[in-house]
Amino acid sequence: MIAAEPVVEYKVVRVVSTGVARMSGDVTGTLSQAELRVRAIEHLKREVGTSVSRRSASEAMSVLFGLASEPSTAGSALAVLHELQVHQVELELQDEELRRSRAELEATLRRQTHLYDHAPMAYFTVDGTCSLRELNLTGAAMLGCVREELLGRALLAFLSPRSAGDLQAMLARLSDSVPCASGTLQLLVGNGTTRNVLATARRDADGGIFLLALVDSAAPGDGQAG
Repeated sequence: MIAAEPVVEYKVVRVVSTGVARMSGDVTGTLSQAELRVRAIEHLKREVGTSVSRRSASEAMSVLFGLASEPSTAGSALAVLHELQVHQVELELQDEELRRSRAELEATLRRQTHLYDHAPMAYFTVDGTCSLRELNLTGAAMLGCVREELLGRALLAFLSPRSAGDLQAMLARLSDSVPCASGTLQLLVGNGTTRNVLATARRDADGGIFLLALVDSAAPGDGQAG
């Protein structure tokens, strides 16, 4: 069996809105903390038509402060108020820790985004039709266009006809047993000339999306007419 909560004996210092009055002497409390909670809940239930989500907390505090000013319930009420104050401090510390963690995550995200955008290698994310889904700033510069204007366009349009077929074949070879493939592609740079780039492709874990990296190649024929 669970033992009943002991009756609390205490000295009370009561603070009222009209001033501060001191009450001394031994007074025996008649409500346990559990009974005090039940009384507060019953008080809230009597509030008809009140939004509990907005007023339950303030109503509960009003009940507790009211009970803390009564000699017969002050001991238990003050104990509950102390418990709430400790809980509030815990919540404030948790909120501070969450804010710190969020700031660290945002700083890490900014750094990783900067590293991605300004990497010395062009990064592309393409779907099964080689349409551009994502790319970094280095990739946009390699294709000679603004990044936002490239999204949704086919990467094949920037390759020589032969290299377009090579890229499609490279992506088709990728599977769980062949996670990565590479080869040299000819990138069209205008005026009928091409630019040799080394391509490395990897299939995304979700499937249907491919990660592609292009870097300038020193292969013969770079810059020659197509």
